[in-house]
Amino acid sequence: MEKEKYYITTAIAYASGKPHIGNTYEIILADAIARYKRQQGYDVYFQTGTDEHGLKIEEKAAKAFSTPKEYVDKTAGVIKNIFDSVNVTYDNFIRTTDEYHEKQVQKIFKKMYDKGDIYKGYYEGMYCTPCEAFWTSSQLVDGKCPDCGREVKPAKEEAYFFKMSKYADRLKKHLEDNPDFILPISRRNEMVKNFLEPGLQDLCVSRTTFKWGIPVDFDPKHVTYVWLDALTNYITGIGYDADGNHSELFKKLWPADIHVIGKDIVRFHMIYWPIFLMSLDIPLPKHIYGHPWLLQGGEKMSKSKGNVIYADDVEKIVGVDGTRYYCLHEMPYEADGTVTWDLIVEKYNVDLANTMGNLVNRTLSMCKKYFNGVISNKHVEQDVDQELKALVTSIKGKIKEKMAKDRIAEAFDQVFEIFRRCNKYIEETQPWALAKDEALKDRLETVMYNLVESIIIGASSIAPFLPETSVRMLKLVNASIRNYEDLDKFGLLEDNHSLSEEQEVLFARLDIKEVNEQVRLIQEAQKKEYEEEVFLEPQEKITIDDFAKIEMRVGTILECEAVPSSKLLHEIVSIGGGRKISVLSGIAKHYSPQELIGKKVCVVINLPPRVMKGYTSEGMIICASDASGNLSIVSPSKDMKDGSKLS
Repeated sequence: MEKEKYYITTAIAYASGKPHIGNTYEIILADAIARYKRQQGYDVYFQTGTDEHGLKIEEKAAKAFSTPKEYVDKTAGVIKNIFDSVNVTYDNFIRTTDEYHEKQVQKIFKKMYDKGDIYKGYYEGMYCTPCEAFWTSSQLVDGKCPDCGREVKPAKEEAYFFKMSKYADRLKKHLEDNPDFILPISRRNEMVKNFLEPGLQDLCVSRTTFKWGIPVDFDPKHVTYVWLDALTNYITGIGYDADGNHSELFKKLWPADIHVIGKDIVRFHMIYWPIFLMSLDIPLPKHIYGHPWLLQGGEKMSKSKGNVIYADDVEKIVGVDGTRYYCLHEMPYEADGTVTWDLIVEKYNVDLANTMGNLVNRTLSMCKKYFNGVISNKHVEQDVDQELKALVTSIKGKIKEKMAKDRIAEAFDQVFEIFRRCNKYIEETQPWALAKDEALKDRLETVMYNLVESIIIGASSIAPFLPETSVRMLKLVNASIRNYEDLDKFGLLEDNHSLSEEQEVLFARLDIKEVNEQVRLIQEAQKKEYEEEVFLEPQEKITIDDFAKIEMRVGTILECEAVPSSKLLHEIVSIGGGRKISVLSGIAKHYSPQELIGKKVCVVINLPPRVMKGYTSEGMIICASDASGNLSIVSPSKDMKDGSKLS
């Protein structure tokens, strides 16, 4: 029988830089859903990727002294590596600079234009560069962008617009008929109240003030607005063709079963995206989940502070599954989650090292101690055994119920109910006490069998969330992963089952002091990287005529003294032709007066005189400095005469 398809996507990551843990959470969340659906027997297709056009990319590339394409090639690689590092099983990684995508976006734009859904006009409003969005004055919050809170600037330009109002009633009807189209319901209510009920404004879908975008092929001074470009990846990535020559993959997969997105872009997916699809006469996706944010305590993440938490740094300390665990288990369904290094370590030690890891270690140790690692079910049971079995076999259904409602953290925690109940079962049955009485040996073996069977079911159930840990746990008990159909059956482990002779600590406890030292080094490296980025940012460009106004000459420092109570040195510099000038330089931290006397220097000599600390400065000695604070006077490499001109 052919498997039922399941097409899942994430929002494509904006290729402006390395994604932090809050960005990476989404891909881990979607991966858990994809793995769970595969476990259930679905034919899953999982797509993610990168959004690579727009003004912000153009500006970032300029600061990095590269072309936009060179810049996104690099950042897309960084993003892909981060996703791969957290063991994500995507089937397709689309980039919006892919040739097929760009060609289809041009065809989609033209199709909408020919249909009368896109028209040319002029846009005047407030523009937010980071969000690449126009806003009316009434939409601003305290004069700033309502999405990100940053400054906006007035802008006016020729643009193409999409007639949103044309499809507004149809969208309202769809939302009414499909209450689960977007969850949580609060996200839906917010969009209806703030955008649909007041009336949709036509959407600007092209720009002319920058070039890094997909050109409108019939009017190439325009580039396609980022959201029309980015959102269509969900169909172009699986072979949609605007002329109707769709791939077999598109015919099989569309409509998508779920779009997993952050709450900050719900508006684009709940309003713009359905309307674009209506314009193209394509079915709408079945479901959208707008997940909350993962925030760093009460403090904003900033590279300048060195406090940005990246997934690859977390992996260095708690491993891949430790990272996945925190992202999946500690994120609420609707409210924002919190991440700090202290919380990461605390949850790792309590849940992974103790609740789960210690359970497996204790169980295996007792099995080997009391039965040489070979166990059978002796069926000497008590009420407490039935309680354990009832809970363990109920978890499959509870996980299914939670996953169907996008409550991933709650579904994940159901697996830990197995481990918590097993730990309680050990305290209730007290195997160490049973081992003292030979007459209770069969009862003891029954207890051990029940624990191993529960661990196998728990390890199999946890596979979508912690795939590596699932494999390691099953290897330790020498068992294969259970089929999904069997996860609510207890007692499938055959008698005389031999456990693995290997010993492994699943999760060793972490010392918070040692972790804090690792974090300190991570943050120091982050600060240094930020300083270097800021240091290398290009300054405002000048013309060759501006440069020609600067008169620089070779000179020799004849006299030098420290200026009291300051960081200044006062130098008398010979600049040729018997002329001397007085110069003040803030370099006392790096040079002593004695070091500089007789030194050849390069000096700007046509600055207006200014008085500081009672001394007159008539020029400036040229120095080089780096992001680490090192400074060096620039000197000619050959013995040049004083007064020689620099050009």
